[in-house]
Amino acid sequence: MTVLTDAYTLSNGIKIPKIGFGTWQIPAGKVTYEAVTNALKLGYRHIDTAWAYHNEKSVGEAVRDSGLDRSEIFVTSKCPAEAKSYASAKKRFEETMENLDIDYLDLYLIHAPWPWAEWGTDYSKENLEVWRLMEEVYQSGKVKAIGISNFNVSDMKNIFEHCTVKPMVNQIRYFIGFTEPDITKYAEDNDLLVEAYSPLATGKILNNSELQKIAEKYSVSVAQLSIRYCLQKGVLPLPKATSEAHIRNNADIDFTISEQDIAYLDTLTTSR
Repeated sequence: MTVLTDAYTLSNGIKIPKIGFGTWQIPAGKVTYEAVTNALKLGYRHIDTAWAYHNEKSVGEAVRDSGLDRSEIFVTSKCPAEAKSYASAKKRFEETMENLDIDYLDLYLIHAPWPWAEWGTDYSKENLEVWRLMEEVYQSGKVKAIGISNFNVSDMKNIFEHCTVKPMVNQIRYFIGFTEPDITKYAEDNDLLVEAYSPLATGKILNNSELQKIAEKYSVSVAQLSIRYCLQKGVLPLPKATSEAHIRNNADIDFTISEQDIAYLDTLTTSR
């Protein structure tokens, strides 16, 4: 499945595999270890985790035990949303590196522009402190690329106006019917790759009758249609699965959605 090894190129020239394997809400320990192990066995080369997922140790262990050269696997982690000072961000980064134990990170993101319990609160000044740490770890070579997650347009502008190194990625919630057009356009206009977490809306769109009709037209599942849609929109999907069958099926997307159907999917509004 070549789509697993096809890559986008970030603004700093780093190659990033076009599909990532998401690990949000996968329990640490055996479940995460086996899921990541199966993903790598089936050809995935991009694994996404975060300090807040509490499964970095299991991800790192699976990467180390895979038998693959470290350079063959693209690993992303994230600085927790609650770390809003240089010192706390540095501490969490060091913990992430210790948890993963894989020498370096391919991509490191600020998980959100505000602590989760303070959704939407203005942390502009604090984000600049965290971004100072992001630039520092990037310049050190411990991280190959840096970026942000859940940042809206004003949050992005704040970073752009003060940074020395611009973010390369914005990872946002993105799926058919919920594509954050303003954020997506602003990010792409500023050379940020948009990554889609929850490209299946945490399963909420899988029983959508309109999507089922279009999926049937291509003899695929709604999950496969949703992942393919992201790719055709130039966005990097991060599907999550724990069963080997679902992990395999999520990458079996060797089909093309017609321009007409893409245009129709663009008009849908699905449940958030």
